[in-house]
Amino acid sequence: MSTNIDFYYDFISPASYFAWMRLKELTEGTGANINYKPILLGGILKATGNTSPVTVPAKWEWIKTDFQRHADHYGIPYRFNPHFIFSTVNAMRGALWALSNGQIEPYNQAMFSAAWAQGEDLSSPDALREILTNAGFDPEQVAVAMAQPQIKTALIEATDDAAKRGVFGAPTFFVNDEMFFGQDRMDWVKRALG
Repeated sequence: MSTNIDFYYDFISPASYFAWMRLKELTEGTGANINYKPILLGGILKATGNTSPVTVPAKWEWIKTDFQRHADHYGIPYRFNPHFIFSTVNAMRGALWALSNGQIEPYNQAMFSAAWAQGEDLSSPDALREILTNAGFDPEQVAVAMAQPQIKTALIEATDDAAKRGVFGAPTFFVNDEMFFGQDRMDWVKRALG
């Protein structure tokens, strides 16, 4: 029987990007299935009463330094996004569309790379159009999907369901029913895979 990894993420999170960059390698040879779970991190923070590290200046400065250390250690292309904090609502709606159309891997690649390797503003409709076009997507088709009421509702529900499951930040992983939080817990996720 295959093991499932539920991966909760938002493109706003550099930690989600780092986790995503290592996730495929981590699961190689395990037979694990990755269940991508796009959510809105802001909605999770609100639902759980959690706060962003951005609200504590000394902590935030340390975390930004730690992100760079993490990227350097694992050889992950990274630059802190000059547009941070940017809205990912449309990009995450697009992730739900991509998931339902079997395109989640190239979509995640395009969005994570644009946000955290290239420093693009995912809240900009023009930037999203260019990112989608460069990744081989039809930007009009994705834009129509992003505006669909059922996609909007699905993202809200996915975020609410995540909070009910115990998710309080991103990235969060579940291996079967065991929860792990943070890109720095990837080795623990691997151990849980057996």
